Amino acid sequence: MEITFLGTGTSHGVPRIGCSCEVCTSNDPRNKRFRSSLLIREDETSVVIDTGPEFRLQALRSHLTRLDAVFYTHNHADHMNGIDDLRVFSETAPLNVYGPPQVLDDIRQRFPYAVGENPWRGGLPQLILHDVPLEGISIGTLDFVPIPLVHGCREVYGYRIGRFAYLTDCKTIPESSLPLLSGLEVLVIDGLRYKSHPTHMSIDEAVANARRIDAGTTYITHLNHRVDHVELDAYLPEDMHPAYDGLRISFSTDERGEAHVRK
Repeated sequence: MEITFLGTGTSHGVPRIGCSCEVCTSNDPRNKRFRSSLLIREDETSVVIDTGPEFRLQALRSHLTRLDAVFYTHNHADHMNGIDDLRVFSETAPLNVYGPPQVLDDIRQRFPYAVGENPWRGGLPQLILHDVPLEGISIGTLDFVPIPLVHGCREVYGYRIGRFAYLTDCKTIPESSLPLLSGLEVLVIDGLRYKSHPTHMSIDEAVANARRIDAGTTYITHLNHRVDHVELDAYLPEDMHPAYDGLRISFSTDERGEAHVRK
């Protein structure tokens, strides 16, 4: 299984419009962040989690040519507003889309033309919407299990796929969700900024929650424009790192089943 970070930024993206801070004007490409999204590939299966406003650019940059499914974590614009570009992946057959019930309801209300089959293949998306069963669902050889999280005042989903879990956009992890996160090799978790935030984990909160989960390696994502990659990497414990756009993590098939990073 290979994980590619399509985007690792917050809702503003980095650089932020009109900002001249050191991160926004940095020459380090790891400080250039599209809105948060993830690509998962295994054998012939390709799945994306969230389609933000830069989804077209992310797909081009990662040489994405086919999709088997899309999973949504929640219905904020920075995670869903690239949905129209799914039409390329549903020209010959409808594309299956999975998410929490409130996300699917929002898609039906905001993008009714994209739901179901239509005769304008290629001109409009053809999306078949599915609730994600709490026990999980298989897409090809990949098993997706939803992880209920709290993002401000709403419940959102993270996802566990094998020994990997993706927990973007959350402030707290309910106690009832912790057993779903045991035995991870790699964890990706929300860590917006150093300062506390009402709906996102701070970096210190992300570190504390990662310690509770006790994954082999942790990556911090959904970073804002006050977080420099090099500085954060130096700040974090040795088994934790900042994620960055284009980072790829390949899971080996050796006996220990360890994950190895391939840039």
